Amino acid sequence: MTTTPPNGRALALLRAIAAGRAELGAGSEPDLRVDGLLCSDQATAHGLTHAGLVRPARPVGPGEWVPAELTPAGAQALGLDSAA
Repeated sequence: MTTTPPNGRALALLRAIAAGRAELGAGSEPDLRVDGLLCSDQATAHGLTHAGLVRPARPVGPGEWVPAELTPAGAQALGLDSAA
């Protein structure tokens, strides 16, 4: 879990994920696509997953892309009700 607040770029990615516009690819360093385009800041995308703010909506296999979703901690980082 992250101990520092996300920066503006990370918050923008979290908002795109919350809006259902993002997908994660398989791997220990999962890549992120937003609106079908590969995110240009994969370091931030990797940081969000490693911080426990983002996860795949379902298990992902090699070469597969699945919807990304916020974890409860990711929803909290955006000030959203994680129970909704």
